[in-house]
Order: sequence, then structure tokens, then C-alpha cells
Amino acid sequence: MDASEGAVTTAAAPYIGRFAPSPTGALHFGSLVAAVASYADARSVNGRWLLRIEDVDTTRCSMAAEKRIRAQLALHGFEPDGPVLRQRERGERYAAALERLRACGHVYACACSRRALAGAPRNADGETIYPGHCRELALGPEGHALRLRVPDGIDGEIAFSDRAAGDVRQHLAPEVGDFVLRRADGIWAYQLAVVVDDAEQHVTDVVRGADLLGNTPRQIHLQRRLGVATPRYLHVPLVRDSCGDKLSKQTHAAELADDEVLPALHAAWRWLGQAALPTVATPAAFWRLAIDRWDDGQIPRDSRQ
Repeated sequence: MDASEGAVTTAAAPYIGRFAPSPTGALHFGSLVAAVASYADARSVNGRWLLRIEDVDTTRCSMAAEKRIRAQLALHGFEPDGPVLRQRERGERYAAALERLRACGHVYACACSRRALAGAPRNADGETIYPGHCRELALGPEGHALRLRVPDGIDGEIAFSDRAAGDVRQHLAPEVGDFVLRRADGIWAYQLAVVVDDAEQHVTDVVRGADLLGNTPRQIHLQRRLGVATPRYLHVPLVRDSCGDKLSKQTHAAELADDEVLPALHAAWRWLGQAALPTVATPAAFWRLAIDRWDDGQIPRDSRQ
């Protein structure tokens, strides 16, 4: 990756999409909705669809969960292109990107614990807005988190157009603050890993759940700092439980049933606002119809946006 700054676009590049589950448990219906959207979007334009295992947080991920996820995807008819990328094998790439940012003065060490930040303000997504306690302390990197400085004023304002959510604008300093690239325990942060991986896999289109919409401005800012391309984004509506919380492994969402593959595919398709498909006998038949009839213009906005 080039260390020069500035936005790079991917408008003329052949479509490359990806699905990037974390192997902390099996896929559930919410996961399937995101997978269906990303797969249909890529295949409808004869694009490539990559599978990335986002296991950067080794304390929560397992090989057993990865094996189960890959079996579920195969059962539902998903066919990835190329080799599977695993984040746990890519620490050297993340370290190289971090070093480039440090060399340009964009990174500093932070000794703040969660307890120390308990009273800090929170943004609309419930995330702590970092107040900058350690910005000028010149701490050593060992044993500390490493944060990316975000600019104040107009330079820290990130605006982009999401294919489902429309125009999105975020002021990084007051709404997020300097964010973590590497945790104090040495684990790489999601924001850095996903930007490095998308750039090196030449991803042109990111299709994922609306819960990650608020992360996108941080990723765009980091892309600009690293001088890599900014993909197009499409954030699909979340599936929520009866309490209004998104389905997730943390809320013990039921995993996809192996004997309900076609009903689950059709339900995910309808959740994405797509016209009902005829009854078919196999996942392969479902995908032949779905790919031909995919209409991203029918995707509803998330109810919480």
C-alpha cells in the first residue's frame, strides 16, 4: 500500500465483493441476510465474491466455529472465489500499515483503561468518544493501546453516499475521537484490519449490515491516511429480535438449521425487499433466479437510521 494521503476511488475496477464473518459461533438469520445481499450483488454483475474469516480477535474466535460457518455457507449454495483469507495469519501486514502511520505522526500510545473512560461521553451508537487524555503524553507503545489521531474541524468531516442509507456525514473528532488501531494486549483492532484487508484484496464494494454504518467514516479516514482505495458501501437492514435488538451471537440468536436451507434463503431474500421468487428444489436453483432478479434499489433502509 502507498503511504501517500488522499482519497482513491474504485469506480472503474471490476467488481470484487466479500463476506467477512467472525468465527465466534455459527451463522444465524441476520448473518444470512448480509451474506445473501453481498453474494447477489456481486454475482448479478458477474463480479467476484471473496470469503474472509475475521478472526483478528483470537480470544473469541475458534477453528471449530470457522469450520461450521464454512459448512453452512456451502449448504446454502455460496461458492467463494479464490482462497479464504484469515486475519489471524496477517499480523505482519497490519504491523506494516501501523508503522507507516506512526512514521507520519498519526499514531500515539494510550494508557486509558475502560474504567478511566467510563465517564466519557458516548455517541449515537453507544460508543465511547475518546476525550484525548493521552494525546500529548508521548508514552511508549509497549503495553499500551495505539490510537489514530483524527483531525479537528473540516478535515475530520467524512461524507459518503451509501447505496441503501443515502448520504452519511460524520465529524470524527466530536463523534468518535481518536480510535484504537491496536489494543493494549496486542490484538489488532477491527478498523485497521478491515481497511488493510479490503485494500490488499482490491475490494470494490462492501455489502454488510447496517450496524457497521457508523464505522465506515473511520475506515474511509484510515483509507485516506494509507492512500488506498475507498470502496462503494451498501449497508443492509438488520434483523432484530422481539426486544428490538439486532440478532447476534452475543444475544444467543439461533443458528441456521441445516434442514431449513431453502426457507431461510427465501426469507432473507424477502427481508432485503426483493420480489418473491418461485419455489425451487435446490439452493443452486434459488441462486440462478436470485442473481438474475437482484434489485439493489428495493433494499429498505434500516429502521434505526
